Order: sequence, then structure tokens, then C-alpha cells
Amino acid sequence: MIITISGMIGSGKSSVADGIAKRLGYQRYSSGDFMRKLAQERNMSLIELSRIAEKDSEIDKEIDKRQAQLGQNLDNFVIDGRLAWYFIPKSIKIYLDVSEKEAARRIHKAKKETRQTEQFSSLKELAKKIQERKKSEIKRYQEYYGVNHHDKKNYDIYIDTTNIGIEEAINDLIREINKFIQK
Repeated sequence: MIITISGMIGSGKSSVADGIAKRLGYQRYSSGDFMRKLAQERNMSLIELSRIAEKDSEIDKEIDKRQAQLGQNLDNFVIDGRLAWYFIPKSIKIYLDVSEKEAARRIHKAKKETRQTEQFSSLKELAKKIQERKKSEIKRYQEYYGVNHHDKKNYDIYIDTTNIGIEEAINDLIREINKFIQK
């Protein structure tokens, strides 16, 4: 069984993917980690890399290729990524939503732990960067693949994480995954 997790920036995709993978005893992958690694290798921020990716499709295609290869070559894993559901169609597809205000708060809180390559001086500036990144991703994915990763009809399971913690989200999703498997 492959589980793909997509959703809004700051919705908890990574933490939820970690928790689900741990509970199921699965390997965990992340296209966001692929993107952050590329940005780091090029000594730039995610938004800078995203802007370059708007003109250079090879950046997205490299990340997309890695996701597709995982789906073709492995089983029993969890991957979080905006388009993981698209490149691994034989998966249980999950979408996590969150308000932009809560997303900015979460990312700001996690800055020192997991997002050291992202620079911002205030929650307001961070919220603006989140909006820029979201627009950049929507533009690229629509242009390259004709898909909108925010369209909920692309997913089997939808959950809004704005007002719930990671453990509650993981518990809810494990229940939904079990229901989905039993269908």
C-alpha cells in the first residue's frame, strides 16, 4: 500500500507523513525534502528556486521523476508532496488543508528546527512568501501537467488541520485509511 499526502503549505504534511509511516512501519519520503535539498545545493531559498522553476521545467521534472520512480519500484511507503498523488496514481491519496494564518504560525515556530533555508523577519512577511510559493506552484503544475493540486476531487481523503494537533490528525487519518482499505 502506498499513501500519498498533499496539501497546503504548513498543513502538517511532513509531520503527518512521519506519524503514519511510523505507525504502519513504512518508509517515508518527501518531495519537499527533494526541493529543499535542491535549493540548498544551489545555495538559494525555496522561493528563489520556485521562481527559477517557473522558467526551468527541469527542476520540477527532476522531483517529479523521483516520485514516479518510487511508485513504480517500491511498495508500502508514505510520501508527502504536492503532486505525489498525480505521479503515483495507485495510492491512497490524502489532502491536508490549513488556513494561511495558521500555516504561517506553524512555519514560523518550526523555523529553527526544519526550515532553516527559508528566511523571513515576521509572520506577515512569511504569510506573503507562502502566498507567493502557492501561486508559483499552482502556475507551474497547471502549465506542466494541467492539474490543480488543491482540487479536492483528486483525493480519497480530505482533512482540515487548522484546529487539530498532529496526533489527532494522524489518528483520524489512520481510521480513514482503514475504512478506505475495507471498501
